[in-house]
Amino acid sequence: MEFITKNSKGLLLCLIIAVPSWFLGKQFPIIGGAVIAIIAGMIITLFIKDKSCFESGIKFTSKKILQWAVVLLGFGMNLAVIVETGKQSLPIIISTIATSLIIAYILHKTMHIPSRISTLVGVGSSICGGSAIAATAPVIDADDEEVAQAISVIFFFNVLAALLFPTFGKLVGFATDTGEAFGIFAGTAVNDTSSVTAAASTWDSMWNLGSATLDTAVTVKLTRTLAIIPITLVLALIRTRNEKRDGESGKKVSLKQIFPFFILYFVAASVITTISVSMGVDASIFSPIKELSKFFIVLAMAAIGLNTDIVKLIKTGGKPIVMGFCCWVGITGVSLLMQHILGIW
Repeated sequence: MEFITKNSKGLLLCLIIAVPSWFLGKQFPIIGGAVIAIIAGMIITLFIKDKSCFESGIKFTSKKILQWAVVLLGFGMNLAVIVETGKQSLPIIISTIATSLIIAYILHKTMHIPSRISTLVGVGSSICGGSAIAATAPVIDADDEEVAQAISVIFFFNVLAALLFPTFGKLVGFATDTGEAFGIFAGTAVNDTSSVTAAASTWDSMWNLGSATLDTAVTVKLTRTLAIIPITLVLALIRTRNEKRDGESGKKVSLKQIFPFFILYFVAASVITTISVSMGVDASIFSPIKELSKFFIVLAMAAIGLNTDIVKLIKTGGKPIVMGFCCWVGITGVSLLMQHILGIW
């Protein structure tokens, strides 16, 4: 009862923003519900003079529900199928992820961009946009403004990719009688799933390929999403080590407080799906859970928007945008290079 009294108003406010954002995201997939929710939250918070009665619920939504969303995301991943069908693109995926993370690290050092926003932009660019940021943020203890900034950067280049890459693919000479080359390119060089889908579907429409490009792109994208597991676990171990070192200096540290066990639950959910499908369970049974995961992300983004100072975000957004651009260009170039080396394009 105390939980409801404490958090109900903030949760309700987030829901009021998230529900229409969710449906608008369905209508405009190139933008997506998460981005709509975070922008709506940032605008609405400007008109709320006193947020004290909402703060607890907003904090709960941006932290705990975001973690639940990541756990539920695991139920949408059949590890066996993804690994089997994604083998061809694996060298490209590894190369593009490494490129993005290296670029982010170098720019973090040379441009003095804060480490947490650098990590979020680097991981978001290299893996799967909003989902990767959602998984990484609690691990590195990023605040809501850092999450909002990273989501904004990723969104900007997502939209550019979805709009420009089909024409770009034609210019560089991707085969138009098959969706393989462009599908792999979209799956490795575009950040968020919604934009991957938009770019691949456009290519299918341009060359009357049915859903050949889309099928390839989504499979590659799901394979790429698997990188969330090792990267977040490594980040968690680094943070745990640093916190323990602080503890040895006199600060009390609890492993339960600092280690993101929700990532292990995410892995467990993926394993449950994989085993269930291998035993004959229809994969579609997990579809409602996947949809709930996506809605929880939209809900959490509404809360993050409510906790974000849009004026401050604009003022401090220059360097992260430069980083996002460099990661985007680097990933695009390496994806093309690796396809050429492997004889796909």
